Amino acid sequence: MAAIAIPGRGGADGRSGGSGFDISGMDRSVAPGADFFRYANGAWERRTAIPADRSSVGTIGQLDDLSRAQVHTILDELAGDRTSRAGTAYRAFLDQDRLDRLGMAPASAWLTTLRAIRTPSDYWTAAARAGRRGVALPIAFAVEPDDGDPDHYALTVSQGALGMPDRDYYISDTGPMRQARAAYREYLARMLRIAGVGTPDGMADAILRLEVAIAAAQWSAADSRDAARTYNPVAVPSLDAGRGPYRVATLLPALGYRATRVIVRQPDAVAKTLRLIDAAPVATLRAMLIVRTLHRYAEVLPADLRAADFAFYGHAIDGVDTPEPRWRRAIAFVLDAVPDEVSKLYAARHFTPATRVAAQTMVGNLVAAFGRRIDALDWMTPETKARARRKLAAFHAQIGYPDRWHDYTGLTMRDGDAFGNAVRAAEFGHDWEAAKVGRPVYRWEWSATPMTVDAFANYPKIAITFPAAILQPPFFDPAVDPAVNYGGIGASIAHEMTHQFDDQGAKYDEHGRLATWWSAADRAAFAKRTAVLAEQFDTYEPLPGRHVNGALTLGENIADLGGLTIAYDAYRASLGGREAPVIDGLTGDQRFFLGWAQIWRLKYRDADLRRRLLTNPHAPAAQRVWTVRNMEAWARAFGVGAGDPLYLAPVNRAAIW
Repeated sequence: MAAIAIPGRGGADGRSGGSGFDISGMDRSVAPGADFFRYANGAWERRTAIPADRSSVGTIGQLDDLSRAQVHTILDELAGDRTSRAGTAYRAFLDQDRLDRLGMAPASAWLTTLRAIRTPSDYWTAAARAGRRGVALPIAFAVEPDDGDPDHYALTVSQGALGMPDRDYYISDTGPMRQARAAYREYLARMLRIAGVGTPDGMADAILRLEVAIAAAQWSAADSRDAARTYNPVAVPSLDAGRGPYRVATLLPALGYRATRVIVRQPDAVAKTLRLIDAAPVATLRAMLIVRTLHRYAEVLPADLRAADFAFYGHAIDGVDTPEPRWRRAIAFVLDAVPDEVSKLYAARHFTPATRVAAQTMVGNLVAAFGRRIDALDWMTPETKARARRKLAAFHAQIGYPDRWHDYTGLTMRDGDAFGNAVRAAEFGHDWEAAKVGRPVYRWEWSATPMTVDAFANYPKIAITFPAAILQPPFFDPAVDPAVNYGGIGASIAHEMTHQFDDQGAKYDEHGRLATWWSAADRAAFAKRTAVLAEQFDTYEPLPGRHVNGALTLGENIADLGGLTIAYDAYRASLGGREAPVIDGLTGDQRFFLGWAQIWRLKYRDADLRRRLLTNPHAPAAQRVWTVRNMEAWARAFGVGAGDPLYLAPVNRAAIW
């Protein structure tokens, strides 16, 4: 293996010479080719403990902490403004003493209605009311741009959320999954006792049996990613053909949806679920609705219920020891209820026009680099390249914050009424979404707040969204070394861009419409190349006996590799033929790849990692960092060669974009 440049000592925070890379987090006893994640992040990993109220800790979590602290300051100020909906909601949520004194009284009328369910008609009426209030139903509804007509919204019908995170929790026979089922059964009984439901143990068993049957009918998370298979437009009456008392055509108007046509995501799973509902005793459906109602509103109900909910979802599922501080949960509630009232203030205080311009400039450089890579592809036909170029030209980036804010006229927040505030906010949000069905798409509307530390791709809109909160160090800092910026935010931006061309995004044309626009030869060549990546990730085993699911994570892995490749090209182009200076003993190329590794500093509890491996379309952090092994530029920068564990011979590397 060739010699590797050894970094010098940095300042107190490890960032020196303006590079923006934290050299103090490296473990230089590990060779880059042995484990690039540990080489870049091993010292950070050793010295970083997961807080008792968290399931993981890392770079993204640290940025989220900063964002929450900034929002905390804003809400503390708004709490003194009696005209502010956000301030009122925040004050009421923080008043735990009042919540505990009130006990179950705020929810008593609703619980009385639920306990009075005796007939299928009673249940469907109550389910519609609960659905408007954000309670998860056995089948799920959402309003989204129509994949076949991306200029308009359509109503989608999907397999519903289960009480546990994924179908494997119900049907897998592994020890951790059996333990989860036992804990869930106890949780169900505990919640039913709190609600005053008779025979809570028997009802808990009945709910679990029903959910096991529903889980067995559901599609896997990997299958549910398929954009073509999940686009099934049908007339509403066809959903009810040969059905019993629980008719979707009755439920939809009660939920406020005015639709005669819907998009069904998992047709056989939805049909089987509806048949299971038809066959289930009303008592079981009633008990399940009660538990899900209490879970949805646990945070604005008394301490014993909050504790029961955390004991299962926080501790048993995520492995967290203590709940987050109440102020953090209050922030989450306010940002769910009236996000833009806070977003306007956050954007004005914490996102500068200069940062927006710098990010937009980088986007332009990345688009140009992606265009050059499309032109140079040896596996794509000229006709498809021309369409790909048109799609790239249609692409647009939403940076920092939206150009328009939501209006909350008609939504009332009251002091001392945290439960009522939660109900009214849920109904307001539901009705906003329901009214969209059939309307032109609101292209100004974002799927996240400026305070969100994340990024998003939208296929029908051919757009990416980068909120203000993620455009901060270590992802992005216009004042530091371009190499680290391109390896951090540059690769992240290009990641979202390539989602428009990943195994699912490639099914949408330059108008954002689900359509076949690649030739059969293009699709076959693409599938052959992406299969290499899926097989590569299938070999990774982050937990004993638990591998990464290469099919489930394929879209994100394609985007990681493509984003990193495009960002590297854009970085090299930005140098204008010059070589970057050596900083902290590191070359520009080394800093680029270390910038990538730095943004994925993340440490998990085992329970959280197990859940992610089952449900999350992203691979764990270390394996995302290892994507570099597919790039010759990385091997060359760090002298990685045959014999190094991460080395891949060129013939075995995944090469897509």
